[in-house]
Amino acid sequence: MHPFSYTKVSDLEGALAAGRRGGRYIAGGTTLVDLMRESVERPGALVDISALPLGEVTATAGGGLRIGALVSMAEAAADPKVRATFPVVSQALELSASAQLRNMATIGGNIMQRTRCTYFRDVTAPCNKREPGSGCAALEGFNRAHAIMGGSDQCVATHPSDVAVAFAALEASVRLRGPDGERGVAFADFLLRPGGTPDREQGLRPGELITAVELPALPRPLRSGYLKVRDRQSYEFALTSAAVALHVKGGVIREAKVAAGGVGTVPWKLPAVERRLIGERPSPALWTEAAEHAADGARPLAHNRFKVELLKRTVERQLRVVGGSE
Repeated sequence: MHPFSYTKVSDLEGALAAGRRGGRYIAGGTTLVDLMRESVERPGALVDISALPLGEVTATAGGGLRIGALVSMAEAAADPKVRATFPVVSQALELSASAQLRNMATIGGNIMQRTRCTYFRDVTAPCNKREPGSGCAALEGFNRAHAIMGGSDQCVATHPSDVAVAFAALEASVRLRGPDGERGVAFADFLLRPGGTPDREQGLRPGELITAVELPALPRPLRSGYLKVRDRQSYEFALTSAAVALHVKGGVIREAKVAAGGVGTVPWKLPAVERRLIGERPSPALWTEAAEHAADGARPLAHNRFKVELLKRTVERQLRVVGGSE
């Protein structure tokens, strides 16, 4: 462990002042502390924001929700408003990590968590995300768990969050507070694909702090759910996952929101699947046809070609569940 300073703040202005001085924000610490212990991250200053007033789930106009950044994963999953309005979010959270971690980890920290790529966490291996310019060991290494979407010649690490997949599907936005005031960023723009700068993972400005995630009001009735496929049922990250939300009225699909996890360098929206669904009547044949587009543009690696077919099957299964065929 490398030396660092620790400051606990009780108000937003104090947090932002510490952030401007280069402090790293920490709340539950379920990711950052691990990375510090393994010498992957070496922040010089930690700013404990756990006492800030960002721990509520509130309804917004028209039927949306605002989830404070410091709401724990367990609290968000159990919140009656979340469960009733967006079951896909509750299900994604309940399929994440362990009960103990869900009690500690926060919504803001969850979407900020870094990849579980073994090469990223092994400080003896080259990793452009950890040390820009050093190379990517996963490209020619064992890459079974790596991305088939959104990768580059610099990085193919997947984003590990389950609830981020639900947020991507629902087209959420992230509320930020920084030295220049408050702003909102579409979730699709908040998490960044690696490109040539894999070490830059979020669209945050220096010193900015996540204050909430906002879920938009969507047409009702809305059925939604999350399916996660993994090697084992207990505490494992997704090989593939699917977040689906469907608005069906008059026997026709009017709105379709679909995203996949475990396959992309960021949670991967599936617009081709959505387009195939909208305007159609739900049917088993439609789910199969739409799911065939789930892996459009996939670029599998040596050890994860199986993910192409697994992704299609995962999306199809969840379309059937949410669409009422099962």
